[in-house]
Amino acid sequence: MFWWSDKNRESPFFPFLLLNTDLLGLYSARDCPAAAVQTEALAQEHAVNLRGTCSPVDADSDGEDEHPVPIAHQVSKYEAAAYYIGLNIRGQVPKLVYRTSSDAFFEPNQHGGRRMELAHVDEDHELGKDGLWDVVRDLIVLLLDSKAIKHSSLDLVCFTWVNENHSVTEPVGYGARYTTPPTVWIGVLPNTLSADLAYEAALEILEILKQHNISGVDVAFRESVVKFSRGPALYGPPDGDHDPLYQVVDNVSTPLSLPISTLGAKTQGTLGFYFKVGNDLFAVTARHVLFDHDEGNDEYRHVGTFVLKEVVVMEGPAFDNYCASIHAHIRDLYCTVASCEKRAVHHKKAKAEAKDGSPEALDSAQSLKSIECEMTTARANIVTLNGFYQNIREHWRNPEDRIIGYVHWAPSINTAVSPHRYMRDFCVIKLDKKKFKNYAGNVVSLALGTTLSESNDKVRAGLYDRVEVPSEFWYPFDGLLHLRGILTAADINNPRSKNIDQSFVPRRVLKRGSATGTTFGTLSKYMSHNRKYNISGYIDSIEAAILPHRYNKSYPALFSKEGDSGSLVVDAHRRLVALITSGTGNTEPSGITYATPVEYIWAVIQDEYEGASLDFEDSTNIATA
Repeated sequence: MFWWSDKNRESPFFPFLLLNTDLLGLYSARDCPAAAVQTEALAQEHAVNLRGTCSPVDADSDGEDEHPVPIAHQVSKYEAAAYYIGLNIRGQVPKLVYRTSSDAFFEPNQHGGRRMELAHVDEDHELGKDGLWDVVRDLIVLLLDSKAIKHSSLDLVCFTWVNENHSVTEPVGYGARYTTPPTVWIGVLPNTLSADLAYEAALEILEILKQHNISGVDVAFRESVVKFSRGPALYGPPDGDHDPLYQVVDNVSTPLSLPISTLGAKTQGTLGFYFKVGNDLFAVTARHVLFDHDEGNDEYRHVGTFVLKEVVVMEGPAFDNYCASIHAHIRDLYCTVASCEKRAVHHKKAKAEAKDGSPEALDSAQSLKSIECEMTTARANIVTLNGFYQNIREHWRNPEDRIIGYVHWAPSINTAVSPHRYMRDFCVIKLDKKKFKNYAGNVVSLALGTTLSESNDKVRAGLYDRVEVPSEFWYPFDGLLHLRGILTAADINNPRSKNIDQSFVPRRVLKRGSATGTTFGTLSKYMSHNRKYNISGYIDSIEAAILPHRYNKSYPALFSKEGDSGSLVVDAHRRLVALITSGTGNTEPSGITYATPVEYIWAVIQDEYEGASLDFEDSTNIATA
């Protein structure tokens, strides 16, 4: 609710309201006393009704709160800590500050409690029409700034959970599931916002929505920080699931998702996508992956520099961890051989004891044949992997041998670029062609299991809801997704995928990052606002929002975490969607992933690199949905 008084005339938000009374439909209380009375009445109504279900302040409160607030506005310590259970997978969840939603929160009983999940807002919601969400979002940001609320993110989402008296193990779409109305979900820096200020801001946000004829939308504040998610020739992609290197070669092969950093760095990110200029090969990742905070934010060019900023694969402990994973895979194969030998002894004994030609003898003989084949394959794979392991230890151990190129150009991180205000956080790497003699183009390895069939099932499940939708995706026979176009920002804002009943179908996307591998998410049509703080202030940006998608109860609802910055997001039509830059959450993994549309990044690169090509079959193709 906007409080029009002499005190508020001192607010930095006041001039904006005077200039935009036609847009907001607001009038000064001095000009319209009745409006002031209605405003006060509405505030009292919200205080009683909207938070009537909140728990009282804990009786054992230590009284050390720097912002004492009315009980009606304060959630209990338990609700603050546990309301969002389910949104993180490591036991730590966002801390609730205040919410206007009317759903009652109950402490879990012996049967367990609800587990919340993020859900997308319907594409045809009123806020999705005619760019209304963009207008409302920007007004809310101005309001938050006027109240000096240190917000970190602003998203439009829904929440969903299975009611407590039903199974909590089923994925979205099964069981008695409740989905909330759309929620303006605001992240704030930890320990910076009192409940009564959040309450006041929430009422004013509801008024902004009301003035735009929007009702049935909740507001919630939670604590959250937007974080940046930070030798010999490389191998080519594996030749199908029969290749012994199928599960281990990813970190040293040319398909996208190479784990990269600079020499001596303690953190790493992911290589995003390739492009060519003539015979030269380049790659793109997030700038903050390769530049520390203390290196400044000036535009960087290699021209005239005597020391190249070299880019290395698997710096620091990442290399040792990779070697350990290969060794573990070899150990598993030895266990397979040992198991086969024991089973072979059993079936040989059974065959010897059975009558010749009997069904038992024939079954044992067939089992022995299958076991011997499995054992032969395992032993051959051990030989291949041992050779691969020795090659990695001998030829890749020195960090200088893992250098794949150097930073060629890195524009400053910026968000004030009109008209989109997207996060400009990328840099270009010039690659050593000798290291990329097995270069296969912009392809993504979809390996998610021990076989292509298992990977196929997981990828298709991750890209689709449990409804009959026209097929968009066919799993490639070799497990490699060859990219072939760019999804435009206009199509992100205006998806046209529909179910057979003409309802909108959420756009599923995937990414393969060096930290979390292949994961699936829901690309929201509602662009988010986020704010990243640093020692000199903060930077605001508008970015594509990707919500995690739990497609199987056996897998966590996770899209990205730190180390996935620079990863490329793609859709089922094999199009480049966005480059991951950051995510929300006070702890890892992030709840919402933020990414910059590739269409914008590619336009900037083409302005800088004449003749740049994404090396598709048709590199000029900009596909639409």
